[in-house]
Amino acid sequence: MAKAEDIIAALGGADNIVEIEPCATRLRTEVKDASAVNEAGLKAAGAFGVMRQGTVVQVVVGPEADTIATDIEDILD
Repeated sequence: MAKAEDIIAALGGADNIVEIEPCATRLRTEVKDASAVNEAGLKAAGAFGVMRQGTVVQVVVGPEADTIATDIEDILD
């Protein structure tokens, strides 16, 4: 779960995450404040890439997207 915790932190913390869902090799997230997202932190946490459009941030994590999303949801709940 360390990777999930690192991704949460790089997305600006739990309070900044509105929604997160896995999609094949990506985590599709919606954040409250896009300026709080740390792309370098996401890459340091293992992301292969980051795509942004407004408050939507897609984090490319590979085939473990489902597992990471589940871990993040467990932490956020």
